[in-house]
Amino acid sequence: MQEIDPRDTGRAYAFEMWMQAPMPMVTLFCTLDITRARRLAWRRRLKLNMLICYCIGRAASRINEFYTLPVDGRLIRYDTLAVSTIVANSAGTISSCDIPWSIDLATFSSDYLLLTSLVAATCRNHDITDSMVIGTSALVNDDIDGAVGMYSGIFNNPFMIWGRYRRRLTRTTLKVSFQFHHTQMDGAHAARFLTLLQQELDALSSRL
Repeated sequence: MQEIDPRDTGRAYAFEMWMQAPMPMVTLFCTLDITRARRLAWRRRLKLNMLICYCIGRAASRINEFYTLPVDGRLIRYDTLAVSTIVANSAGTISSCDIPWSIDLATFSSDYLLLTSLVAATCRNHDITDSMVIGTSALVNDDIDGAVGMYSGIFNNPFMIWGRYRRRLTRTTLKVSFQFHHTQMDGAHAARFLTLLQQELDALSSRL
């Protein structure tokens, strides 16, 4: 990763306008069709949450803005992505686990299982500091329509939250919220990401 001059990027105006804003975060809501992903998870005995995280990484990797992030008043460019998930640990609390994103689904799945198991057992967060991390939180036991995350002023990473999926006849849907820092991307980039995420979920069977 390296610091870059915002004036040399397409984010120069956004950096000037939003970097010091008291509330620079934007949240979009979307309903995803995860019918194919849920069926694939059941047939192949894969973790559904892992498949969703993989598709998040794959969709994000297709948008250049995901590789930059405002950090401590600077604009940082990363070479790689990671997807974070919240893990219920052995102490009865939660820990966070950053998983390096790989275009190879088998590799990502292996890393996901290994790292989340380690974090659950040790109760220690697994942080990746040299990748742009996309945060996620799955509240799978509850029906929610979305959530607006708290802006701490410390972490500017994009973040996705979802609850329990909903089955209606032949379709399975998942309501998600996606929060991002306006310096990093505009609403059009975020909306494009959600469109690509749906495409990646639909194309999962071709990845195996």
